[in-house]
Amino acid sequence: MTQLPAAQNRPSDGSKALYGGKGTRRITVRDIALAKERGEKWPMLTAYDAMTASVFDEAGIPVLLVGDSAGNCHLGYDTTVPVTLDQMALLSAAVVRGTRRALIVADLPFGSYQEGPAQALRSATRLVKEAGVGAVKLEGGERSHEQIRLLVESGIPVMAHIGLTPQSVHAMGYRVQGRGEEAAQQLLRDAKSVQDAGAFAVVLELVPAELAAEVTRVLHIPTVGIGAGPRTDAQVLVWTDMLGLTAGRVPKFVKKYADLRQVMGDAARAYAEDVVGGTFPLEEHSVH
Repeated sequence: MTQLPAAQNRPSDGSKALYGGKGTRRITVRDIALAKERGEKWPMLTAYDAMTASVFDEAGIPVLLVGDSAGNCHLGYDTTVPVTLDQMALLSAAVVRGTRRALIVADLPFGSYQEGPAQALRSATRLVKEAGVGAVKLEGGERSHEQIRLLVESGIPVMAHIGLTPQSVHAMGYRVQGRGEEAAQQLLRDAKSVQDAGAFAVVLELVPAELAAEVTRVLHIPTVGIGAGPRTDAQVLVWTDMLGLTAGRVPKFVKKYADLRQVMGDAARAYAEDVVGGTFPLEEHSVH
C-alpha cells in the first residue's frame, strides 16, 4: 500500500479534520473512529504539564498522551515501572487544565491494573473523575482483554498498547516485537483481542513495518505507530525526543524537529553571564 501525500490524507472539510480542524470542542473517541473511516492520518504527542500541553493544543495536535514515560523524561527514573497512580493523576489533571480541544489519554501505570478488571476500573475511574481525562491507555493484548472489556462497558474509553510494552521491560527488554511467524501471529491475536474487548485504538510499538501495516489493514479501529513504520493510521512520539530535549541516544524511529536542549542551554548560559557580569538586571528591569 502506497502512502498518500499529506494533503490527500486529510478530509476536504477542514471542520471535521482531527489535525487542523476548525472546531473548538473536545475531540472524542467517535472523532477518532470517523478519522479511520475517512482514511485520515493524525498525530499524537505526549505531554506531562499544563504549559507544554497548551502549546501542543494550540498547534492543533488532536490527541495528547499523558504517558508513564514521564518517569523517564521528568521524574528521573530509568524505566516507567516506578511511576505511581497518584503521579499519573497529578500530571493528567495538569494536562487537562492546559488544553481545550485535544483528547487527553492517560496511561494506567504498572501495578494499577494487573490484578484484574476490578482494580483496573478503580484506577481508571480515578483518572477520569479526579484528572478529567477522556480515555485511558493500558498495556497488553490478550492478557488485558478482560480489563479493557470492563472499562469500556463501564463507559471509560480505552486505548490499548501492544508490541513492545515498556512496563514489561524486565521480562522482554527493549527489542523489536513480532519478528518471526509465531511472534507475528501472537501480535495479530493481541490486536484482534483488544479490538474485540472494545478498545477504540491500539498503539503498536517497535513492530516491523510490514506487520504493523497488516494489523492496520485487518482492524477497524485506528492503529497508532511508534517505531512501527509509516502505514499505521496515526503516529506518536515522546515530546522530549521529538523536540531534542532528551540527552544521549534516542531510538532510531525518532525524528528530531528541534534542538531544545541546545537552545535552553545557550539561554541559561547567557542569563548566567549577564548576572555574573552585572548586565542583568538593568534599569529597565527594575521596579520603582
